[in-house]
Amino acid sequence: MCLAVPGLVKSISGHEAEVEIGGITYRASVWLTPEVKVGDYVLLHTGYAISVIDKEEALETLKLLREIAAI
Repeated sequence: MCLAVPGLVKSISGHEAEVEIGGITYRASVWLTPEVKVGDYVLLHTGYAISVIDKEEALETLKLLREIAAI
């Protein structure tokens, strides 16, 4: 099973972005999501932004992940 986690794109430089997840910033490749813009939410998997998702979906997924972690 693979897990992709939603993150907020804070900046983009070339084919790399800074993506924030839970207050921590990660560097990620955006080769697979050339349409991404600063302020978008992406699904991040093994250092790659694999898709752009809408804000509501991202926030709901993050909420569910926090609930799972609390169990």
